[in-house]
Amino acid sequence: MLDYPAAEAADILETSVASVNSSLQRARVRIRAAGVQQEQVAEPSDAEQRSWVDRYMAAFVRADIQGLLQIVTEDVLMEMPSMVNWFTGRENYASFMGWVFAKAGKTWRLLPVRANGQAGFAAYRRGDADMFELHTLQVFTVTAGGISRVSVFQDADVFAAFGLAQKTDG
Repeated sequence: MLDYPAAEAADILETSVASVNSSLQRARVRIRAAGVQQEQVAEPSDAEQRSWVDRYMAAFVRADIQGLLQIVTEDVLMEMPSMVNWFTGRENYASFMGWVFAKAGKTWRLLPVRANGQAGFAAYRRGDADMFELHTLQVFTVTAGGISRVSVFQDADVFAAFGLAQKTDG
């Protein structure tokens, strides 16, 4: 469990060390049975993750859907907690992003963030009086093949937790 010693994981999960070890053994057996290789589950380095996210951010500020499609994986999942919006696959992702840029505009300012160890950004769109208004907080799951998950938040409590300003100068 995230490199915690079994005793610490057991304490966090309020269970026994034997239960944690047993669960890990069963998980390893299932992963081997599924034919998953170690290199398939290894995460890219911080530099590789940053590169994928930087490329995504550059395409996003250009409202470049084709550029974004080159960065997301074939099976990309875009979720928008606490709404029930889920978009899976490049085609659905592209359709949704086209709608976003049509509705919210194509002039953006992005602020890089980290959330639970994952890279992301706060997206500000141009609003009235040449001010940029906070639109979303986006957090990414990055794999060796690109960005596989985009979690998009529009919740004021989430914005507050990150100390994000509601508006910035243009």
